[in-house]
Amino acid sequence: MDTLETRELRYFLAVAEELHFGRAAERLGMAQPPLSRAIQQLERRLGVSLLKRNRRGVALTGAGEMLLHEGRAALDATTAAARRTRRAGGAGGMGGADSPGGPRNRLVLAVKAGASHELLHKLLDAYAAEPDAAEVEVLPSGTCEQEGMLRDGRADVALMHAPFNSLAGFDSEELMTEGQIAVLPAAHPLAARSTLTLADITGLPGLPLARWSRDGVYPPGPGPEVHDQTQLAQLIALGRTMAVYPDSARAWLWAEHKAVPLTDAPPVVTHIAWPAHSRSLALAGLVRTATRL
Repeated sequence: MDTLETRELRYFLAVAEELHFGRAAERLGMAQPPLSRAIQQLERRLGVSLLKRNRRGVALTGAGEMLLHEGRAALDATTAAARRTRRAGGAGGMGGADSPGGPRNRLVLAVKAGASHELLHKLLDAYAAEPDAAEVEVLPSGTCEQEGMLRDGRADVALMHAPFNSLAGFDSEELMTEGQIAVLPAAHPLAARSTLTLADITGLPGLPLARWSRDGVYPPGPGPEVHDQTQLAQLIALGRTMAVYPDSARAWLWAEHKAVPLTDAPPVVTHIAWPAHSRSLALAGLVRTATRL
């Protein structure tokens, strides 16, 4: 059989990510023996070995690595389908958003917190003026989280920033290009400079770059782990860290911050991006509005 059940994928992904049957069973809320039997049955059905088992735990085979990658995408797709279907049906019961007197269509727009502020403001105002505009819920995210939100259905559309976000697998339209700035404590000596280079801000004693997580993992480095925009703003104001942002981030800076242009940082291109298979008329209207700005 070439078909896979979502239950089987959840079981396999838990084992593949934990690389330990005991921890995977605990994560799934089940006993270990039935989990082991389910994985063995899956291997027999597929006709391949997914795991190398030893006394210390398990390791993935080449086939297991493939199923880990493909399985994550498949589960994200099924989760996304369920979430977007519920949104399309509206919050007003079985009648749905398309029924007479029912709730308006709703779109969830994922944005990087603090970026493209002026563009976002213009987009929301222009789209709200369109006839039959859907309700737009803005969902702020950390660095590079918009991709995952689009893939698993938490968002219908996103403002993405190349080269930091990957647009692979999405349809997109380019909206704007801008430079980058170093956001420093206003009292720091470098804040008095008119421009800086990336070398100027690398490895500054006492002022490490803030670190955002990506897929739940923080990159190595001495800088503080940042969870949200407010925390970052406060840590910069206190002189504990600094950050690099697109120039449009000036909109959220405090008086205790100073933005200095980075002359050699690559330009940031903002795109509006959405799943390639989308057939949402509300989403199409939002994209048309964005491209006319």
